[in-house]
Amino acid sequence: MTQPLMPKATAVWLVENTALSFDQIADFCGLHVLEVKGIADGDVAQGIKGMDPVASGQLSRAEIERCQDDPSTRLKVAESKYKLPPVAPRKGPRYTPVSRRQDRPDAVAWLLRNHPELTDAQVSKLVGTTKPTIQSVRDRSHWNSANIKPVDPVTLGLCTQIELDAAVQKAARRLERERRKGIKDGTIVETLLPASETAGAPAEPLHATIASPDVKHEQSRHGAEEGEKRYDADSVFAKLKDVKVEGDDEE
Repeated sequence: MTQPLMPKATAVWLVENTALSFDQIADFCGLHVLEVKGIADGDVAQGIKGMDPVASGQLSRAEIERCQDDPSTRLKVAESKYKLPPVAPRKGPRYTPVSRRQDRPDAVAWLLRNHPELTDAQVSKLVGTTKPTIQSVRDRSHWNSANIKPVDPVTLGLCTQIELDAAVQKAARRLERERRKGIKDGTIVETLLPASETAGAPAEPLHATIASPDVKHEQSRHGAEEGEKRYDADSVFAKLKDVKVEGDDEE
């Protein structure tokens, strides 16, 4: 589906002026649901002025009302009178606005702490910084290390939640491939089975130990001897007699 020209500005306007759900706005603007929720909470897209998609001809008022009445439906972009050529994705480092460039070390610190599986190339692509800067933040040799605080790059507006999720999933697949290759080559030795294999394993049946008749007889005889020794009547009466005689002497 064709996305609006200014996705975040359009999402800001839809959040502020309509009763559409976060899922509907995210689907129309090509954003993550958490980004739309962050816009509503004021954590994302701070300072961005909303753009009216109705005034720009990207949506009709009837289309908005139709989707407001039924949250399960999705917005459809109005057909433009002018055919614009598709914009080819530009290769190279991400452009970061001047007002956001001082936030890049904070975003790098957040990514290094919460997603260590990401490579320096992935972090550089997400935040729009260089590998030397990433290394300086990692080993705390950055000139502003004392003031660097980890902050989510999505909250800072340096990347989208969809881009971050895609990079994390790609890194997880790469680690899994490396693990399997290491096991196959013998460079990695697994000492524990994965939880997926051990969680569903059936428990081993418990085998009861059956004693032989001779053992049973020996156990019953030993128990009887202990009982006789513990509850010997003669010894009990003898003790009672001694106690009674001692009592008479005292009187």
